Amino acid sequence: METLTSRGRASRLVATALGAGLLLAGTVVGLDDHFPFGPFRMYSTSPPPDAPAPDTRVEGVDRSGTVIALGQEATGIRRAEIEGQQSRYAADPDRLRQVAEAYAERHPDAPELVEVRIVIRWYGIRQGRPTGTWIDETAVRWEATR
Repeated sequence: METLTSRGRASRLVATALGAGLLLAGTVVGLDDHFPFGPFRMYSTSPPPDAPAPDTRVEGVDRSGTVIALGQEATGIRRAEIEGQQSRYAADPDRLRQVAEAYAERHPDAPELVEVRIVIRWYGIRQGRPTGTWIDETAVRWEATR
């Protein structure tokens, strides 16, 4: 076994100190995007025990008024992609047209969608337990021009 030189030992100490400094700085002021040097808040926080729990979904409406679930199977678009871009959809609801187009591409014989909406179902929670109640909120809506 070879012994570590003074220069090798110093470089390892500098690398260790730099890594520890990044971890400490990330813990204090970091964001999820800085992971692994910042916190991954998804697993480090929890909502208050009486806060409602959101469940986001995308649904479409065809000309007959039938509501169609627009999940990944129907459109090829993952729910996480929709949730992650929800603020962009809210700022420009016309972006939901892409969801309608993805559905039409996968279901060419299905009736055309005239509306696509992002709906959040807020499940009631009391003392950390579901109450069995919920409220649906339409967060974003796109309607086809007629």
